Amino acid sequence: MFGAHPHEMIVIGIISLSVFVGSVIALPWMLTRLPEDYFLEIDRPVRPPWPRQRGLYWAWRLLKNLLGVVLLLTGIVMLVTPGQGILTILAGLWLMDLPGKRRCERHLIARPKVLASVNWIRHKAGKPSFRVSNEQEDVAS
Repeated sequence: MFGAHPHEMIVIGIISLSVFVGSVIALPWMLTRLPEDYFLEIDRPVRPPWPRQRGLYWAWRLLKNLLGVVLLLTGIVMLVTPGQGILTILAGLWLMDLPGKRRCERHLIARPKVLASVNWIRHKAGKPSFRVSNEQEDVAS
């Protein structure tokens, strides 16, 4: 198939299965940790960096952003392969420190099917539904 060797296809299959299983486990965990007003346009206090462990703080930020990039890229791949593409993209964006990320997250969550899926996951975990602004609800309708 497309000139790939059988062992390459096995490796790709294992990676694809691992990402799928990882997203099935990680996404609900991540989505249930967010506050219900996460997607509202409110000013959140900025937490100061860890004062005594600056190296650990930067290592954590680097790791968090790398994981976000991996989730974003695998979510894009999942748009055309089996998996939860939009939710994985949303999780990747949630982890990354990017300008304009909140606007993009709010745009994605405003999609009716995405919001329904995310809230279904939260209800299964006993968490309240995400609240979105009226402007987002208008876009979702």
